[in-house]
Amino acid sequence: MATIRALRRFSFVLNVFIKFHLDELINELGSKNHTKIFLFLSPKRWFRGKTNQPRGERIRLAFEELGPLYIKFGQSLSTRPDLLPEDIAKELSKLQDDVPPFSEELALEIMNASYPDGINDVFSEFDAKALASASVAQAHAAKLTSGEEVIVKIIRPNIWDQIKEDMNILFLMANLLDKFSITKRLKPIEVVEDYQKTVLHELDLMREAANCAQIGRNWEGSDIIKVPKIHWGFCRKNILVQERIRGIPIDNIEKLNEFGVDFERLAKNGVRIFFTQVFHHNLFHADMHPGNVFVDVSDPKNPKYAAVDFGIVGSLDEKDREYLAKSFNAFFEKDYGQIANNFISAGWVPEETKANEFESAIRTVCDPIADKPLEEISFGQLLFRLFETARDFNMVNQPQLIQLEKTLLNIEGLGRQLYPKLDLVSSAKPVMEEWRMEQLSITNTFKKIHKDLPEIKKTIESIPPLMRKILEEENKHDMPQVDITYFVRQLYMGIIGVGFLIVGAVLLGFNQLVAFSIIAIGLIVLLISKPKQ
Repeated sequence: MATIRALRRFSFVLNVFIKFHLDELINELGSKNHTKIFLFLSPKRWFRGKTNQPRGERIRLAFEELGPLYIKFGQSLSTRPDLLPEDIAKELSKLQDDVPPFSEELALEIMNASYPDGINDVFSEFDAKALASASVAQAHAAKLTSGEEVIVKIIRPNIWDQIKEDMNILFLMANLLDKFSITKRLKPIEVVEDYQKTVLHELDLMREAANCAQIGRNWEGSDIIKVPKIHWGFCRKNILVQERIRGIPIDNIEKLNEFGVDFERLAKNGVRIFFTQVFHHNLFHADMHPGNVFVDVSDPKNPKYAAVDFGIVGSLDEKDREYLAKSFNAFFEKDYGQIANNFISAGWVPEETKANEFESAIRTVCDPIADKPLEEISFGQLLFRLFETARDFNMVNQPQLIQLEKTLLNIEGLGRQLYPKLDLVSSAKPVMEEWRMEQLSITNTFKKIHKDLPEIKKTIESIPPLMRKILEEENKHDMPQVDITYFVRQLYMGIIGVGFLIVGAVLLGFNQLVAFSIIAIGLIVLLISKPKQ
């Protein structure tokens, strides 16, 4: 039965593609004869007329007809101008994730089934009429028996079966595109795999709750952003219960004006929040479109951001953050050779890349941006142009950086919509400078040592067997006599010195005075242990 349903769905998708002449795009890619024959056999193809619609519009209309999963896929692709021609990306950005809600009766049925003692045991009020509805879930207003106002997010029933069928079809199309040399470089299979991962994460509301809770802890006590509290006891994999956030949608400029909001402060704080999340917290909200961002105007001169929907988040590893920060700094110093070396050292482009040629290409795209007034410089556009250039040098696919680029472009767009003269550089630089100083601090250095303790212990334990092996080899081959005892003694002093450093690093979180005293002793022992030349 499932196979028959899947075949019907595939047939429907194929007919929609033919209806909007998308098979012609496949022909343009140089499809093989068996693909052309297969498409020609479709009766829909025989009776359709010609079309004058642009290709981008045809793709958008097809995705809209195919339903929620394809709409979300189109939205996802619209944020990847590195993969699509500009006309298609621009058209796909018009896709709206606007889906009718499922029935009130079904919402109540799901809620009652999720709580053993029934919905009334948890909520004193529950509005069965959806407050908002999207392709994966819908939101309802409610009030806990404790009196707290909350938002209840419910995953659409039976959505997994439909998603599984549609994902199989997307993988089928990706495999087809992967066979054409012109589209192979776009890595269609990787794109669909990334999208599948995103959709699966959105279907697990416990994961979203965990993201929200962590970001809330990161901003605890903040005077520039509010994150909703999670009510863990009432959350399920298909139900999320969180504090209700009230505010004005960030793109409602007219309403914000009525309250006399300080737009300059609001825009600058938005940039500060994003760069703090990326560099300090290493967890950033990666779905910052206007529908997910509100403004708390209780104090219009000090407006607060209020973010919701943490289904999609991003993070960068330490190496990515380091080389990204170095590349931003190098850009402002017009040191394009440093940017080229950063990309090579980070592994974003192959190691064998010719640095001088790469530097020349980077200069070509960066100089026009660097010469603009500060309030016109876009970090997002800079990243886009750098990655676009790097692809000509076989840049390895870096989904985490593309996610960062997409989010940064959203933040910049929102910021300049609020305050057109927003200077991103002066807003972001203090955050990045603070992060750079943290990386150079002694405390951070010893935190890293503390983190690497198991590896250090393993290395130290391997030294005595290694020294025994050296001595055995020396005796076996009648090598010139060396005062090996002296070197062993100095080596063990070095180990003791490292031991002091490790103990000091461990104590940093408890007593800094004692910790730094022990670290100082360790450094002195290390200096004494240095062998004489």
